Amino acid sequence: MSYVQIALLPVPIDQREAYLASARAMAVIFREHGAHVNEDYWGIDLPDGERTDFKRAVAAQENETVVVGMMTWPSKAAADEAMAAVEQDPRMAEIDMPFDGRRMIFGGFEAMGLGQA
Repeated sequence: MSYVQIALLPVPIDQREAYLASARAMAVIFREHGAHVNEDYWGIDLPDGERTDFKRAVAAQENETVVVGMMTWPSKAAADEAMAAVEQDPRMAEIDMPFDGRRMIFGGFEAMGLGQA
């Protein structure tokens, strides 16, 4: 069963290109360490909910949108091993993160085997 890591993060709208540059640099590193897929999605249609929504999940400000990042791995064990290696990779320290990482939320999920459409 594959393993997916998903992150939600607030990114200033005027920092889209800077975010894209950092995401591309990180994608190279994560793929070198075994990620199958590494894709980010820029929020363009984020309706306000009555109780919660994407923006409230990360305390997004008026000038921010929410980015969803997803990485798939062969297994949780492979992801854990890769993440430990990525933390030690000196290239990570060179990447500017144009967002407030304190408001990022993330988690790991096991695929339920439904496949793709």
